[in-house]
Amino acid sequence: MKIGVVSDGKFGDRAFEVIKEKFPVEWIVAPFIQSPIADDIELSLPECDLYISYVRHPDVALAIIEKQKPVILGVSFGPGFIRQAKEINENIIAPPTMCSIEDNTWVPEINEFAKVFGKPLFDVTVRDDGTVENIRVIRGSPCGSTVAASAELPGTQVSPEQLQHYGLRICHFCRAPRLGKTCDKEVSGLIHIRELVHAISARAPAVGERVKQFADGMEKIIDQKMTRG
Repeated sequence: MKIGVVSDGKFGDRAFEVIKEKFPVEWIVAPFIQSPIADDIELSLPECDLYISYVRHPDVALAIIEKQKPVILGVSFGPGFIRQAKEINENIIAPPTMCSIEDNTWVPEINEFAKVFGKPLFDVTVRDDGTVENIRVIRGSPCGSTVAASAELPGTQVSPEQLQHYGLRICHFCRAPRLGKTCDKEVSGLIHIRELVHAISARAPAVGERVKQFADGMEKIIDQKMTRG
C-alpha cells in the first residue's frame, strides 16, 4: 500500500519520516493559501492508495478528498466540514488525534495503516516492585512521539508521578498542530498514559492496581475532552 503525505509546508514532515519506515510513502507539497476562500484549486496528486492530509486550508483539503481515495485528516476543520466532505467522499476520517486511530473503520486502507500507526499498543515487562524492565511499541503515533517517550521508561518506577511525566514527554515530542478541531497535545498525552496503564495491568495486575485511581481520573478527563471536542 502506497501512502501520500500531503503538506503545505508546516506539518507532516516527521510523520513522513516515520511512516516511510513501514510503508512506501510519497511527500506531496500542496499550496498554502492564506485567503479564507479559495476557488478552483487545481491539485495534482501522484497515485496513492491512502492520503494523509496535513494541509491547513479547508478548500485544499477538499481538493484532496475529491480525488475519491481514502483520506485521513491530520488537520481537521470541525464537524460541519466533515459532513460536507463525506458528501463528496465517504472514505475519510478525522481522528481526534493521530494517536487515536484504530483498525476498526469501514475503510480497508485506513485499517491497514492503523495496524501500525495510531492508538498506542505496548508490550511491557514490569517487575513486582513496579520497575519497568522493558517496553516494546507495537503500534504508535505517526509523529514518532510514542517510540521516543517510551524509550525513556525502562528503569523507571510505575507511579502517578512517573505516568504524568510520561504524558508530558509525549506532549514534548508530539507534533500536533493547534488548529481548530485538530490534534490536542494534552489529549495525546492522556491517551498514551491510559494505554500504557492498560498494558501494565495486563502483564502485572498488582502494579496496575497501584495506579488504578490515577488512571480512572485520566479516563474521565479524556471523556470530557473528547465530548467537548
